[in-house]
Amino acid sequence: MELKVLKIDGTESGKTVVLEEKVFGITPNDHAIYLDVVQYLANQRQGTSKTKDRSEVSYSTKKLGRQKGGGGARHGSLKANIFVGGGRVFGPKPRTYTSKLNKKVKQLARFSALSYKAQENAIKIVEPFAMEAPKTKELLKIVDALKAGNRKVLIVLPENSTNIFLSSRNIPEVKVITVNEISTYVLMNAYSLVLVDGVQDILASRVNS
Repeated sequence: MELKVLKIDGTESGKTVVLEEKVFGITPNDHAIYLDVVQYLANQRQGTSKTKDRSEVSYSTKKLGRQKGGGGARHGSLKANIFVGGGRVFGPKPRTYTSKLNKKVKQLARFSALSYKAQENAIKIVEPFAMEAPKTKELLKIVDALKAGNRKVLIVLPENSTNIFLSSRNIPEVKVITVNEISTYVLMNAYSLVLVDGVQDILASRVNS
């Protein structure tokens, strides 16, 4: 697949790039995408929910009443779950939700997501650019000039640029990441993809790596 490289003002630079078929032109595997997205979301969970059971609540263990003749249930402690402030039965305990996924499956998922974006003509290639200072308006102007749309634009840089990142923080529909931060989830969560020239070569170098 061949794409024209654009300048930040939206005009053509005269340069074209060829996207690697093994990265941007494969038959997408929906199940691999599903597995990778589920793993990503599971790994975001903290798993710190915790409630006290009857062995942990602070109450007297004195027997409430005699065993027989009370006309009701035979309670032995206020720690029982049926009392207000008593311990909870089968409550949540701290746990980890992290899971592992085969490296080849993760790679297949990411390349499938990139191939979907290529099929939808949702990829733009832009010349490398820099910002002298964090300027939200300037970054918005660039996004508008590239006609990347106004719904969840993902800008991928070959390396970290603090000023570009800071410029995007106050724009809900624009997310800036480096090529090393690419995941299936962020790709599928974006409607359009803006790759700074050079990112496609880094991705192509990771085929079967």
